[in-house]
Amino acid sequence: MRIKDTSDVLASCAAIGGDALAVVGGFMLAVWLRFDSGLLPLFYDSYPPRLYTMYFHGALLTALVFCSTFQALGLYVRPQVGVFGDRVPRLIRGIGVGSLVAVALAFILRTDPPFSRLTAVLAVPVVTLLVILERWLLFHWEIRLARRRQRVNRVMIIGTDAIAARLLHALRHEPRLRSEVMAFLRIGDAPPHADIPPELLRGVLDDVRAVIERDPPDQVILTDAGIGHQRMVELILLCEQHLTMLNIVPDLFRIMTDTVDLQSIDGIPLLGVRHWPLDHFWNRLLKRMEDVLGALLGLVLAGPLMLLIAVWIRRDSPGPVLFRQQRCGEGGRVFTLYKLRTMRVDAETAGQRAWTVADDPRRTAAGTWLRRLNLDELPQLWNVLRGEMSLVGPRPERPCFVEHFKEDINRYMWRHVSKPGLTGWAQVNGLRGDTDIRERVKYDLYYLEHWSLAFDFKIMAKTLLAHRNAY
Repeated sequence: MRIKDTSDVLASCAAIGGDALAVVGGFMLAVWLRFDSGLLPLFYDSYPPRLYTMYFHGALLTALVFCSTFQALGLYVRPQVGVFGDRVPRLIRGIGVGSLVAVALAFILRTDPPFSRLTAVLAVPVVTLLVILERWLLFHWEIRLARRRQRVNRVMIIGTDAIAARLLHALRHEPRLRSEVMAFLRIGDAPPHADIPPELLRGVLDDVRAVIERDPPDQVILTDAGIGHQRMVELILLCEQHLTMLNIVPDLFRIMTDTVDLQSIDGIPLLGVRHWPLDHFWNRLLKRMEDVLGALLGLVLAGPLMLLIAVWIRRDSPGPVLFRQQRCGEGGRVFTLYKLRTMRVDAETAGQRAWTVADDPRRTAAGTWLRRLNLDELPQLWNVLRGEMSLVGPRPERPCFVEHFKEDINRYMWRHVSKPGLTGWAQVNGLRGDTDIRERVKYDLYYLEHWSLAFDFKIMAKTLLAHRNAY
């Protein structure tokens, strides 16, 4: 996106300066804690000569290492969008890498006297806290600054479907992009999405040249890549002629360049789909360790809360505390899923099966709050400990729905290449309950194709605030 002033450059510079100050400040605070706070014993009678000067020089070198590491991880790219929690995993990774490099340099340089190992150990948590605090303050400062500045990036969206409506909402509610949607062009005969304002409709795809020549936008976003090769070439050339940036929303079902694998057998090339990240043994081991430790900690912390909720459920409505249901897990194998009961015992009489909808009359009073706060899922920590589920993954579906969806939805069964999750990427993005199953599949497959421990931690953190469509 073309932002026509230097606000992003200034924000990047502010981030570099803030990180350097936080690292130097945290390092020197660790020195004070070690030598002057009186909290830790000293093993000798006098300080090393010029103690603080020596450590200050080391702090400056450490700050340079940290800023270089952050730059390599893309932590100075602007504009940054999304919520602050999305950046914490990368910040922690950058601090970890920077700390290892700084310790290695200290060992190689061998100062006289040598740096205190206890000071280095103290510096890591102190620097981590200060950098995260500094980045949190900077994050909110950038938002406030962006809200006061003029929107300079004029956007035209080609397409009027649900994705186009979501783009409109995202661009309007993300001030740091400083974008204003100026027009929509319709593709095909389908009516525009209800959330697209009629006054922004400027015609159809055939009108794109006239619209751009009359009032050139800074950016064009195409929401449907299936307009045909010839039309795509024409659009690319048209945008190039008017110095307009062109972006295309990819279809995750058709464009998966990062999952293509090329093998060769006796000189014969074979093109196929690359293994999923969780097909590799070490990744599965890491995820299982994450699941076991997380489930044990969760059961210990949530045990007293579940006992209180159990009493509430029994007093609120007749019936058992726990609700058991058959779900499909890894490889399509069926297992018994446990939840805290949130509906009447006759919620599915006469074999009726349906998703929960908004203001569902089958819910109990306690169940309404339990679903809204995601507390009804707590017993699934036992499923995680048993190895039937994971903390994070595609949500498990009932066998009857799986049989239906696998016939109608492309690549649906790929959701079952790993264990289902207590929470998932689709759920934290509001795709739960009575929502579009095709959209859910796209998010689930994206998670499986891009799995990492950092991604899992990000999803678990977002789960605490994910209440959209929690009914």
